[in-house]
Amino acid sequence: MISAALLARDFLALTKPRVVALIAFTAAVGSALAMLQHPADPAAVCLTLLGITLVSAAAAACNCMVESYVDSVMKRTRFRPLPAGRINLPEAAGFSILLGISGLWLTVRFGGVLTALMTAATFFGYTVVYTLYLKRATPQNIVIGGASGAMPPLLGWLAVSGTLTFEPLLLFLIIFVWTPPHFWALALYRADDYARAGLPMLPVTHGKRFTATQIVLYGIILLAVSLLPFIAGMSGIIYLSAAAFLGIRFIRLSWRLRQTLADDDGRRLFSYSITYLALLFAAMFVDAFVGATFS
Repeated sequence: MISAALLARDFLALTKPRVVALIAFTAAVGSALAMLQHPADPAAVCLTLLGITLVSAAAAACNCMVESYVDSVMKRTRFRPLPAGRINLPEAAGFSILLGISGLWLTVRFGGVLTALMTAATFFGYTVVYTLYLKRATPQNIVIGGASGAMPPLLGWLAVSGTLTFEPLLLFLIIFVWTPPHFWALALYRADDYARAGLPMLPVTHGKRFTATQIVLYGIILLAVSLLPFIAGMSGIIYLSAAAFLGIRFIRLSWRLRQTLADDDGRRLFSYSITYLALLFAAMFVDAFVGATFS
């Protein structure tokens, strides 16, 4: 008999909590930046962010359902709740529906219809366009599908202001460019897993050297894109310093990976890429808050 605590842990695992936590954080930064320009009810904003987080968790659970067989043949994922048989598909489906409906209700009620529609479109883009089609159709799957993962800060901004300006689009662009090298670093040291699962990830179709070269190129583009908020006058010297430091280190780790193609260097870059995005958005918020406080 599975204890309630273990069952709750398995249901939580379906939502990919570490991924969803990063999504929630970038959405919260988008909202916080918007609130510096557009006065809003903090409680309503927080409830909208909760809704966005719940929909993101529902999308992750759907991803686990669709890919339960793929997960079962990959060493990295075979112990997840569905392939391991600790949760069945109807239970996962009911859980995902509950999360999705609750999240969308919160976004409609407290963030507005447009925020809810954009959140629903993001859900559809990830679960249907990316998971069901792109991931199996092309080695550029994560490049195209990365648009869904780049939406949270834009949704957070939209929840506050109700309009889209260039600022949230820059936030979107940063995550959009960040996504491919982040996932390719993982795919490099898990290439055998993806090949076994029949997924056309870039290291499987084009080789590790080509993939590592693409990671370096995207790292350079990411550094350039991350400077745009400063160039556009959206951020100041605190953010600029952080973006430059974090971006240069990203390129250095990418270049090292290209030279060695070692699994340890792939893991190191993958882990750093998560830290990179969190620190970059934190620096953006701190910069904006300091500027608003002392202006």
